[in-house]
Amino acid sequence: MDRLHPVLLHHIVNTLGWPDLRPLQRRSIGPILDGDDALLLAPTAGGKTEAAVFPVLTAMAEHQWTGISVLYLCPLKALLNNLAPRVDQYAQWLGRRAGLWHGDTREAERRRIRLDPPDILLTTPESLESMLISYKTDHATVLGTIRAVIVDEVHAFAGDDRGWHLLAVLERLTRVTGQPIQRIGLSATVGNPHQLLAWLQGAGAGTRPARVVAPETASAPASASPAARIELDYVGSIDNAAKVIASLHRGEKRLVFCDSRSQVEQLGAALRARDVTTFLSHASLSAAERHRSEQAFAEARDCVIVSTSTLELGIDVGDLDRVIQIDSPATVASFLQRLGRTGRRAGAERSCLFLATKEPALLQSAGLLTLWGRGWVEDVAAPPMPRHLVAQQILAAVLQEHRLGDRLWSKQWNDLAPFDRSAEPIVRHLVTEGFLDQDGGMLFIGPEAEKRFGHRHFMDLTASFTAPPQFTVLSGRAEIGRTDPSVLTEDRPGPRRLLLAGRTWQVTYIDWKRRRCFVEPAEGGGIAKWTAGGIAGLSYALTRAMRDVLLGTDPPITLTHRATTRLQQMRTENAPTSVHPAGLVITRAGTDVRWWTWAGYRANATLTATLSSVTDQAQRPTDLYVRLREDLTPDMWKAARAEAPLVLPDVDPRAVRGLKFSAALPAHLAVATVAARLADLDSAEKVLGEATCFTALQRS
Repeated sequence: MDRLHPVLLHHIVNTLGWPDLRPLQRRSIGPILDGDDALLLAPTAGGKTEAAVFPVLTAMAEHQWTGISVLYLCPLKALLNNLAPRVDQYAQWLGRRAGLWHGDTREAERRRIRLDPPDILLTTPESLESMLISYKTDHATVLGTIRAVIVDEVHAFAGDDRGWHLLAVLERLTRVTGQPIQRIGLSATVGNPHQLLAWLQGAGAGTRPARVVAPETASAPASASPAARIELDYVGSIDNAAKVIASLHRGEKRLVFCDSRSQVEQLGAALRARDVTTFLSHASLSAAERHRSEQAFAEARDCVIVSTSTLELGIDVGDLDRVIQIDSPATVASFLQRLGRTGRRAGAERSCLFLATKEPALLQSAGLLTLWGRGWVEDVAAPPMPRHLVAQQILAAVLQEHRLGDRLWSKQWNDLAPFDRSAEPIVRHLVTEGFLDQDGGMLFIGPEAEKRFGHRHFMDLTASFTAPPQFTVLSGRAEIGRTDPSVLTEDRPGPRRLLLAGRTWQVTYIDWKRRRCFVEPAEGGGIAKWTAGGIAGLSYALTRAMRDVLLGTDPPITLTHRATTRLQQMRTENAPTSVHPAGLVITRAGTDVRWWTWAGYRANATLTATLSSVTDQAQRPTDLYVRLREDLTPDMWKAARAEAPLVLPDVDPRAVRGLKFSAALPAHLAVATVAARLADLDSAEKVLGEATCFTALQRS
């Protein structure tokens, strides 16, 4: 601790009232002050922000950094809003300032930041890129002084395309600064911390010193299954879940997680109907509506806030008594984030109550908690082959620099794969299709890029994902949130009513051209519906744990009598037709033939394509089984498996359209990108190596 700035130490003791730093905060001081890249690991509320900010502020003072010298990147605007006052307080102890810049920041504030930059800028990767491509920002003056980047919730970036976008933008930023930038990642527990840190280092991996820092040791993550009180109950419906929440925990402050916006709305309405003080938070509510809910919840006591994963990350909602999970998240990592919201008071125990509303959700919850009990947590892996983002980055870099050399463009990313010379076919396509013009050995923005992405000064180029179109819902001038267009177009009897923000609204007018829907308060319930984006499906590990549960494994938690009874019923009624301890089974019920692989959606999509001669190509794969031809025989099955080299899944054209910037790719590369992301070759190979028996034909 003696390496921290003495003024910081004074305020830590006297302003914060801390007698000491936490283990993670102590361990992080040396690596960060030594200039190492670092990954700081701890559960939610583990003090990661201070573990990074205190030594970085010390370095700022010691080396007399000026201008914006530190970037603090977050995946959510709400998390930035929550962190900004805290980080600014720490900075002011040393006579420094923190500033905030994201999509909701007013132009006047952005102008102030350009004219008088703060020392720490809290922002998102998308906003950082908007600064890089904006003609209003002098890159060298505003961004050229950056020395360190703190990436909060880095695991949330790394697991999807926003991670590739983040890495690419950071490499372009190093071109602006003219020197390497220290990279510090903050993460919850992950299964592969060293690989995650190497990923965060980008082009500097293997050339710069790097340290994984955790509370227990400086090289290993915390256990995936810390001591906690977990209970699993089976309630059978959302309405019954509301009854349990309303009756069991009166006087407590409860955070309830659902894994869909529709569930949040239905549960919120059901709780309010039982006179429970209830607040809601999900991505389709307006920012003002979410902020009001989160602020009110943080200040209240006897209340419930119902949320999707928007509150899974480190947004502060005050001191919680209990976390409740409706059904099950899809990953152990997500559960750990949610569990980490509890047990923050001294002597308090981490706890979570699972309420399963359906039998499949009960089985999934039991499987997930079985994995958690084994101390297992998912590896974080970036999606493969982000060719669409390579196209996006090439266009963005040309826009930033106004022109790029047609032989030197890859230097913008310091030759980081896949933004290196391997992307030549994509550059050729962009030129051929008019996205780029080529003249005198230079590349310029072309007319097709202007046409497709030029709206609002090319702001469409800064987001790495495609959001389904939604209608803004307005009550008078107040924005309530956004709803799926299908709710407004489906043929339904009677008045058209929506369920949004936990309240019923009757539609009074629809502005189809401007995608706006005007409503007024109503009674009697409504429709809550949103189109899911991305590739859904459970993992191989989770579905195999679910199979273990059906075969008799109980998770190391408290099962209520209802949960125990229903699981036993499922083992008695369902298990004989779908699981066998000696291997996998194929079942026939009339013309319905199923191969129960318990391998997850991606593996099953791969197996469906690989065994195309015997699989039902008209049926979509599922998490648990693959549909086979109704005329399947054991001999056909043996022949298909004997000649089965693994192949990538077939791709629905709609999936390609959902890949943002796919229009800037050759069609075959766009299809290959989606196919690679649909596949799980390793798990499919494991399944093909397992014994399989026919339960309704003959054993094989």
